Amino acid sequence: MIHYDKIPERGNFAYQTLVGPHQVSGKALNDTRGFYGLTYSKTSCFGTLYTEDGETFAAVRSLLGPEGTPNPVTFLYLSTLIDGENIRIDRDKMAKQAMTLRPDTALNGDIASWQSCKGDSGNPWKLTASGNSYSWKEDGLFDIKGKLLGTGMQWYLPGKEWGTFYVSQVYDVEGVCEGRKVKGCMAMDQIYMEKGGAIHHKKDLVVNNNMHVIWWTFANIYKDGTYELGSIMVGHENLGYAILTDHTGKVRSTTNIEGKVVHKPGSYFAESAEVIIDGTEEWEFRPDKKDEMIDFVGGFPITAQQCGQWRRKGDTREIDHWLGWGETDRRNGTARNVSGSDL
Repeated sequence: MIHYDKIPERGNFAYQTLVGPHQVSGKALNDTRGFYGLTYSKTSCFGTLYTEDGETFAAVRSLLGPEGTPNPVTFLYLSTLIDGENIRIDRDKMAKQAMTLRPDTALNGDIASWQSCKGDSGNPWKLTASGNSYSWKEDGLFDIKGKLLGTGMQWYLPGKEWGTFYVSQVYDVEGVCEGRKVKGCMAMDQIYMEKGGAIHHKKDLVVNNNMHVIWWTFANIYKDGTYELGSIMVGHENLGYAILTDHTGKVRSTTNIEGKVVHKPGSYFAESAEVIIDGTEEWEFRPDKKDEMIDFVGGFPITAQQCGQWRRKGDTREIDHWLGWGETDRRNGTARNVSGSDL
């Protein structure tokens, strides 16, 4: 049951979130219509690729919608090969790729595609996605393919002035990156915002109001062939949700979630984090050995992005590859309605 320490004004639901699954299709991925009075802002493709010898590559590409407002990210490419300690932006390799703002799009059968435009300077690229398959090729950099994991995830957060509708799907991928064999997972998130809004940047109901403490998308592919994935958020007032699915097709969602974070001394990054779902189910975050995206600190995104595994406590399955890209913000606090501090 939700309790109110103060009564919100009309149109303000104190950050209550609506969360659930959705059917993934190329037709839906290609559609640029809005929802709930919000404008389709963009599709954000991001994820991590792991090598057998322990290196990590990460990439983000922003596919801006026809009426979308840009934020500072068009294409990012990161690697642990830069300093051997963290996931650093590889500015030299990144600069060689086409920085397409609004890509060419198409729908072929049920496969949606986005690609660099004719005349773009830099190496061309192409992304495809459907309810079954996925591919992403950055000429001269990487070429990966894969399949959809489970079902899609979606959440809607209403606000008096702004709102956010966030739709996500995750794919299990493999291929070649910088000449090395890689495995990993890629999320494909589609964001709908107030006109003129941009995630993490403008008219962002969560970030611009300093509301969230924990926010992650994760997927675990185990060596026994099973998998599970989900999205979680914990914030202030009533902000928070969890949606979880696995190889059996079972999907669960709830807004009954609490969590806490311990930050590394003198750092914006999490040393540990945990959530409790529906009062009994405990999950913990295990940072990768080279987990910090330190080049984002003081720039964009404005939160400390970090990689690792979200594992159910007591789960002994051996993991093969994973996605655990998310963030905490020590300035916002360490738990629901617990205030934070800057360094």
